[in-house]
Amino acid sequence: MRPFLDGAFGNPSSLHHEGRVAREAVETARAQVAALIGAEPDEIIFTGSGTEADNLALIGAVRASGGSGHVVTSSIEHAAILETCRFLAGSGTKITYLPVDADGIVGPESLLRALQSNVTLVSVMAANNVVGTLQAILELAHLTKLHGVLFHTDAVQAGGKVPLDVNQLHVDLLSLSAHKLHGPKGIGALYVRNSVRLSPIVFGGGQERGLRSATENVAGIVGFGAAAEIARQELADEATRLEQFRERIATELGRVLPESYIFGHRTQRLPGHLSFGFRGQEREVGRLLAALDASGVAVSAGSACSAHHSGEPSGVLLAMGYDSERARGLLRISMGRFNTQQEVDRFLQILPQAVATVPRTSIPGHQPGPDIRAAAHAGGVVGENRPDLRGLRSARENLCRPESVS
Repeated sequence: MRPFLDGAFGNPSSLHHEGRVAREAVETARAQVAALIGAEPDEIIFTGSGTEADNLALIGAVRASGGSGHVVTSSIEHAAILETCRFLAGSGTKITYLPVDADGIVGPESLLRALQSNVTLVSVMAANNVVGTLQAILELAHLTKLHGVLFHTDAVQAGGKVPLDVNQLHVDLLSLSAHKLHGPKGIGALYVRNSVRLSPIVFGGGQERGLRSATENVAGIVGFGAAAEIARQELADEATRLEQFRERIATELGRVLPESYIFGHRTQRLPGHLSFGFRGQEREVGRLLAALDASGVAVSAGSACSAHHSGEPSGVLLAMGYDSERARGLLRISMGRFNTQQEVDRFLQILPQAVATVPRTSIPGHQPGPDIRAAAHAGGVVGENRPDLRGLRSARENLCRPESVS
């Protein structure tokens, strides 16, 4: 990135030498990002963030349809999807929210029911940012394509961490963000299959195939491309290494801290991601986070994007069937390529000490698992601005197969 922050300031749309240098750098990065997900370079549209990519996918698809549209999504999506659905609903778009089971997995049967009506777009995230669960994107996208409907996946959490091939997965639109794979913040991308029509949501000079006008963030794009290339080359080895770290922590949690419990699917999850809570200490999660932070350990209480709602129950956990008490008690650790075995060992020394400093509260009648008595219609909530979390049913069958994200 340094040359484009320290002297190479050409506009990629300019025809002079400096502009051509910048354009070549952008196109090299475009090819690198495309290679990460098996796409063609001209199918990559650079955006200012993964959030913007999600907005362009949903709003762009609905507007291009020529009508008010109908979007089907899951009840545990990132706010970038849920808030966009809320905006679209305010303009008359029908929204269907699919329920998830106790592991946070969307069942194909609820998607099939939703597809019985006219649908513009289905959007289901590849990996959940709160509990780390991987969705059966291959299966869900296949069902969607059988009905001739566009399929989008928010792969911001999954990109560069698990194998993704847009052609094998049969997806039409896929969102990425550079900072989730150790690239710079403030740059994202949307994969748009060449046959897909979208309407732009940013207007101006017609950059990025007319779908995202604005002078390109050359340094950010170059950094994104470099990070994508590293992630592509090292993905398999890095995933294995992080899975070993994750499993070591999960095993030690069960052995040393028997009051702990893990959220999300036990194995079908992101390699370096683990979410857990401690029975009886859910109300003190903020104090536990602070104790870890004071010892040099950076963890999250849920999603960083929702940190301003700290102390509130996690909407993702509520949708998975957990009661509001358990849904407040989530701690999330996210490991990456710069974490070491020594840091994992150090964390496992610090964590029991930190937990011991936090008072325990007895909560009569509460169990650590989700309340699978939570009833509802399996087809999700139709036409509402937000999912009705009280009405979600926890499916009894895990339908997310390890080979589903490939």
